[in-house]
Amino acid sequence: MKVWIKYLIGIALGFAAYMILPLEKVEVSSFIHTLSDLSVRIGRYSLIPLVFFGTSFSVYRLRSSRTLLRTSILTLSLSALFSFVLTLLGLLSALAFHLPRIPITGERMTEVSAIDAKTLIMNLFPFSAFDSLADGFYILPVFVFAAFIGAGCASEKERARPVVSFLESAGQVCHNVSSFFVEWISVCLIAISCWWMFSARAGFSSPVFSKLFLLFAFDFILFAAILCPLFIRFFCRDPRPFHVLYASVATLVASFFSADSNLSLQVALRHGRESLGIRDEANSFSLPLFSALCRGGSSLVISVCFVMIIRSYVDMGIRSEDVIWIFGTAFATSFLLASLPQGGTFVALTAMCTMYGRGFSDGYLLFRSALPLLCSTAAIFDATSALYGSYITAVKTKKIDHNALKKYI
Repeated sequence: MKVWIKYLIGIALGFAAYMILPLEKVEVSSFIHTLSDLSVRIGRYSLIPLVFFGTSFSVYRLRSSRTLLRTSILTLSLSALFSFVLTLLGLLSALAFHLPRIPITGERMTEVSAIDAKTLIMNLFPFSAFDSLADGFYILPVFVFAAFIGAGCASEKERARPVVSFLESAGQVCHNVSSFFVEWISVCLIAISCWWMFSARAGFSSPVFSKLFLLFAFDFILFAAILCPLFIRFFCRDPRPFHVLYASVATLVASFFSADSNLSLQVALRHGRESLGIRDEANSFSLPLFSALCRGGSSLVISVCFVMIIRSYVDMGIRSEDVIWIFGTAFATSFLLASLPQGGTFVALTAMCTMYGRGFSDGYLLFRSALPLLCSTAAIFDATSALYGSYITAVKTKKIDHNALKKYI
């Protein structure tokens, strides 16, 4: 049975559990919440070893074939391009479609989340490289450490042969272990989707947020089913651009309900390799970078939300300088969310409101009831960008062996 079918069955069972279980009871809801958190942990349990060994061997192969620089430039350029396009798409759609105003409340937060760029950069290089392996959230330090290991092996090929053999073997073992967990995520999605339905029910019940997510659905269809396939069709000369979208179904489902970029990365790594046929040296290098840096989904969501905040507070139209500020700030902030695989969208929106000031500092509180929906929307855009970007990078660097559609897992 295809992985995406197993995932959809798991979600259907989760929806059924939501309808049957008495979640209004504190004991029951607390148990499901705990079970959902445990399921997310299981879903990303084997990610760090997979990224470390996979990236180390990938950098070795890419540097040995002298394609490391080109692959890096393509990956970083496409990350910036996708983030730019998604930010622009979100801002234009929010300005074009006049969403209803959100009633203002007098609620205030005593503790405000913030994004610390200095800490983000400093944590890339902890006091010991081995400390990077202890953090299960922030994968960029793991990627950097692994890249140095791979580059060091490529510079001393003769002496590093035993190490390279170990990295290759360990990477394959980690892939096998990861495949086991990817299969079991279908079971984990029962608890994850059940809790998601419970926590998102307030957002669904609001007519304001219902229209907001219709707008997000329109943007997603435009981006994932029209813009990206057209880009692949003409930029990569690929006559079957929708195969990428089909191969992404399981990843998109997992990312939407978990709202966790690390969990979806583990699913994406398997589908990139076994469905799309992306070779390991490209798959294990590009996908972790896209997952960490390409957070255009968050910039799209916070752009739309910030436009709604301004319209909810003032009757006047949005000034052109505000449009430029929203675009630039949302775009730049998206690259500072690498250490927040879950919940980064709301943190970014909080930071934008604080930076803008002018009486809007508490504007993010208007979206507290819709938080699960906002984070899920951002996650599915980010996962889409990562898989499309990784596929384009593999095609342009000729690191792909196309599979027949029937062989997709």
